Amino acid sequence: MTNLPKHTKLVLALLAFLPVYFGIAALGTKFGIWDWKVGLMALTFTGGMVVLGITALAALVSLILAARAKPRSNALVAVGIIGLLLPAAALAVFMAAGGKAGENPIHDIATDTGNPPAFTADTLAAREAAGANPLADYQTPLGQIALYQKAGVSPELAVKSHAQIITARSDRPAPLPLGGASKAEGVAAVAAAMGAMGLTDIRSDDVTGTVEGTAETFWFGFKDDVVARVGDAQIDFRSASRVGVSDLGANTARIIDLRARTETLLGAAAR
Repeated sequence: MTNLPKHTKLVLALLAFLPVYFGIAALGTKFGIWDWKVGLMALTFTGGMVVLGITALAALVSLILAARAKPRSNALVAVGIIGLLLPAAALAVFMAAGGKAGENPIHDIATDTGNPPAFTADTLAAREAAGANPLADYQTPLGQIALYQKAGVSPELAVKSHAQIITARSDRPAPLPLGGASKAEGVAAVAAAMGAMGLTDIRSDDVTGTVEGTAETFWFGFKDDVVARVGDAQIDFRSASRVGVSDLGANTARIIDLRARTETLLGAAAR
């Protein structure tokens, strides 16, 4: 290590710094050291692009110097190549996230867009205490909702409501028919499925048929509230993020997973 050229040492140091930097940005958000906008937007995306750019530039210079050195060291050349490939891979991830954001412009998804399952007073209080986004009316165009006005949605999206956006999804999650199961069995199955998915603070009410839980991402600690409404004939699901504009498809994927797990548990109980 001590005999390595300074430019190679710099690239190796930057490559070692990258996971530390992004880890601090994420975990600092999770543990409340800074706001999610600082951790995700300022540090991860804006700051991350700067750090990745510096790493790529240093790697390019190192690669050129290593390739021109006499005798040439393949190991030093490899360090330069790796120093270019890792930032490129991270940039691809960022671009993919941007694409997902465009495909998923909202962060509140439900299987019943006419009458989405309602969160209990306890969940609404928790959202308010956390400074979460207000829950939007599913029939109101995005252009009339303050959050999306501030985010600056496109004219095409501004005239669409949550209900229209959800209905147009190719992967729109559907309600789950209860079949021959009872309402109580449906409540128990949903609660068990939520637990298996790692949701926390799971609360159920057999009388109202309501089951709620909280999902939290590992790195940033983003929390999404999940509720299921078990009726006499079917189960409807809803998942809503507390912060952000786009959910990158997380809520739709969660409902699809929860629905599938619940269906499996109901099927097993019927056998």
